[in-house]
Amino acid sequence: MTPYDPDKALKLDNQLCFPLYAAARKIVGAYTPYLKPLGLTYTQYITFMVLWEQDGLTVGEIGNRLHLDNGTLTPMLKKMEKQGYVNRHRDPDDERRVVVDLTDLGREMKAKLADVPLKVGRCVPLDSDEAQTLYRLLYKILDT
Repeated sequence: MTPYDPDKALKLDNQLCFPLYAAARKIVGAYTPYLKPLGLTYTQYITFMVLWEQDGLTVGEIGNRLHLDNGTLTPMLKKMEKQGYVNRHRDPDDERRVVVDLTDLGREMKAKLADVPLKVGRCVPLDSDEAQTLYRLLYKILDT
């Protein structure tokens, strides 16, 4: 076993976090030309995906699914409500929980965004096997 060397450990090229961070920024940036004309951010887009899968989730459930905290989600959901995409209301069974429902306009966005995964996928230089391996490894990190 090699002894720990702080000089080597603190080199940017030796960090796993940096290529993950830079690749994530690059991928998220690839969505911009498709989302910006609709006035959407990437975070709003992934929130739509969660709600299209299961409408009527609480803010906490959305946050768990997206690995985001309430402080990030609440202002974004307020903006989505102002844009007419969602309604937020208190859960009648537990007033502490806020439930988010898609509006008709929010459901209609699914058709407008249907081809975005295909378009962005063309920007990623990975074959199917490489993409599946990366997907599996990233979720291994997220699930711990």
